[in-house]
Amino acid sequence: MADVREWAAGLDEIARLIGSRFARSEPRANAVAYVRGLLSERERKNSWTISEQAGQPVPDPMQRLLSTTDWDPDAVRDDLRTYVVAHLGDRAGILVVDETGFLKKGDRSAGVARQYTGTAGRIENAQVGVFLTYATPHGRTFLDGELYLPKAWTEDRPRCDRAGIPADREFRTKPELAVEMIARAIDGGVPASWVTGDAVYGQHYRLRKSLEDRQMSYVLAIPSNQRVIAKTTSSIIGSEYRADALIAGLPATAWRSRSAGAGSKGDRRYAWARARINGERDPDAEYWLLARRSLTAPSELAYYLCHTPKRVALSELARVAGARWAIEETFQTAKGQTGLDHYQVRQYTGWYRHITLSMLAHAFLTVTRSKRGLSTPTAASSSR
Repeated sequence: MADVREWAAGLDEIARLIGSRFARSEPRANAVAYVRGLLSERERKNSWTISEQAGQPVPDPMQRLLSTTDWDPDAVRDDLRTYVVAHLGDRAGILVVDETGFLKKGDRSAGVARQYTGTAGRIENAQVGVFLTYATPHGRTFLDGELYLPKAWTEDRPRCDRAGIPADREFRTKPELAVEMIARAIDGGVPASWVTGDAVYGQHYRLRKSLEDRQMSYVLAIPSNQRVIAKTTSSIIGSEYRADALIAGLPATAWRSRSAGAGSKGDRRYAWARARINGERDPDAEYWLLARRSLTAPSELAYYLCHTPKRVALSELARVAGARWAIEETFQTAKGQTGLDHYQVRQYTGWYRHITLSMLAHAFLTVTRSKRGLSTPTAASSSR
């Protein structure tokens, strides 16, 4: 009974949080019912099944909620951020950026194209969303999401018009979308000390520059052939190396075993080493090339560029690098438990509306577990 009351109180908070975004009572109630349906135990969570969950004989009201009803998903996204910060906010928080794919048939869904997606591990017909998540000691969940539009879409205005894509929506790379979302989070008051992401984002100079300009620390993955300049003890500019070559030249004593955080199978421990490199903009920070090596397969290495506070511990860099895996598990829990990929909409606005409500449902689930002193569910526990 206590759990039921807690659940009801939590949903009442969600209703109050987003209520002002809807001018009429019917769509306001449908939005809360939609979130409740996304949290249900139903195997598939789309307008039909969510309507049944809400006791509605036809899916029309839920379909209108995602299509023609007057409400702004960007405003609800801002409410999501407020909710997450209020319950999970922590100055030690880490902003994690990554993308996930949504496999689709046909060519009418906004942004759909033959493109690589980690969801399938190969090139498939899919939409790709770039997401920003927030990992703190209290839990991890979503803050923001953007639909990636390939140039084949943005250069074809009639096709964009048919999918409801705004006329001012131009082509933006995935890292550029990440820059926008990180800026919204920081400007919106999200307390965080670090940003991390995979090599798609780490090798993007403008993303790194934008973080340094904001004096945000980062641990960003890079490919092994990334060029870096080794820092010397003199005023002479050091030599340029490939990342893997600079790390290969370190002595064996440079490597230390450190934890990258707990995973579904226990503590993730790796060997870590780092080398100082030249930075350009922040004299109050340090710049590092960081490497991670498997303890069981020493030939498996990963590399990171780091912009950090002075005298940062190696264990802290390992912790931040390990937080990137949190978003992969967050994708899986959201797809398994809050219907992130269960939508049946083709229009641009419909994608944002479903995704925003699904992110809100995931945040509610994470906050509820946090209040009970439970950890965020892992991918293994969320699979169905």
